[in-house]
Amino acid sequence: MKNVYFIGIGGIGMSAGARYFKAKGYAVSGYDKTPSELTARLEQEGIAVHYEDRPECIPADKENTLVVYTPAIPADLQELQTVFEKGYRVVKRSRMLGEIAHDLRCLGVSGTHGKTTTSTLLSHILSESGIGCNAFLGGISKNYDTNLLLSESDFIVAEADEFDRSFLQLYPEGAVITAMDADHLDIYGDLAHVQEAFRACASQVSGTLVVKAGLPISPADTKARLLHYSYDDVKADFHAEDIRVDECGYFHFTLVYPEGRIPDCTVGVPGWVNVENAVAASALALTVAKVSPEALRKALKSFQGVKRRFDVHVNRPGLAYIDDYAHHPNEIAAAMKAIREMFPGRKLTAIFQPHLYTRTRDFAPEFAQALSGADKVILLDIYPAREEPIPGVTSEIIFDRLTCPEKVLIRKEELMDLLEKEALDVLVSFGAGNIDRYIEPITQMLNRR
Repeated sequence: MKNVYFIGIGGIGMSAGARYFKAKGYAVSGYDKTPSELTARLEQEGIAVHYEDRPECIPADKENTLVVYTPAIPADLQELQTVFEKGYRVVKRSRMLGEIAHDLRCLGVSGTHGKTTTSTLLSHILSESGIGCNAFLGGISKNYDTNLLLSESDFIVAEADEFDRSFLQLYPEGAVITAMDADHLDIYGDLAHVQEAFRACASQVSGTLVVKAGLPISPADTKARLLHYSYDDVKADFHAEDIRVDECGYFHFTLVYPEGRIPDCTVGVPGWVNVENAVAASALALTVAKVSPEALRKALKSFQGVKRRFDVHVNRPGLAYIDDYAHHPNEIAAAMKAIREMFPGRKLTAIFQPHLYTRTRDFAPEFAQALSGADKVILLDIYPAREEPIPGVTSEIIFDRLTCPEKVLIRKEELMDLLEKEALDVLVSFGAGNIDRYIEPITQMLNRR
């Protein structure tokens, strides 16, 4: 194999794979639907990317070419049809990751929310402690400005995605399960099948499985040693105690684990939810990688977070702006709670771009309830991603259910004009679509105030 061709190369997981094979000396190229900051970075790194469905761009040497694709790509894409028809070796991204991880000590982080921050935290702990790791991350680490870490270590940290049951390609030595909410119901149908898939994931862990307290995973579901973590539940094997919040929203705590206590811990990013993620990441670091308490404490404090995961862009007296990738009601509710704790008594304005017609249809009441925790909601049109429109499913089915004091429904093209006129105090943007294109303009606009 000399060439690796990616169909959907601009996805966060796909781009990490492209970078991996480029670093290993392969000729890497690929297709994506639209240019983005991520594809621009790939091109700067010497990876050829094009944005039109052009089968002639696929390497002609099929005997020496691996094709990797993401299930988010529509089945009628000519390039995808061509590689199957001509007999290329074609694998899904999840299979690619499973093969890379096969001969390494895999630490998997799965869950319907929290997995990106937790896996990035775990990778940072291993890197800072000197143990090192390879890591395929679902976001851009702000410490390393990348979604891929490479080292000589025999550990690999893999974000184990439940979409399309991708995580069943991994057989981790250690794993974390952060959440098992109803999501991706276009694939699973209902919560019972989501939970069934997570139990199948648990059954593939060989060493230590760390599960958030309260999730329906039992010892019968796994051959691994089963432990539990929590933000502050003292019955959990790993949890935080002596918690206090400083004036900037940073949390200071004692980490309790089966072998003792680690006092004076601080996570380098604010919000209680990041303490919970830190407890989960620390659990695997301590039990499987055997990181020392001193190294763990130092790594937690130096963690800078993940782009688009509770990402604080502006924080000065009288004005704050946070961006978050949250696209599920439970994620939004958790972020809202964290923001309210950081900025008590202040006016909170939330921007939300719904992601997928099916998710909007399945969770419209829950989205409305979570968003109604804000003082004002600016709701945008649905970002369709891989989906075709569904009759009767628009942002209005969320908007009509909102009970916050103020609300407005606009097209995203109207967003900046609206914000220019707003008297803003605390602003947060939510969504997994192309709302990320507005982060920098919003930040610049607020910094001019």
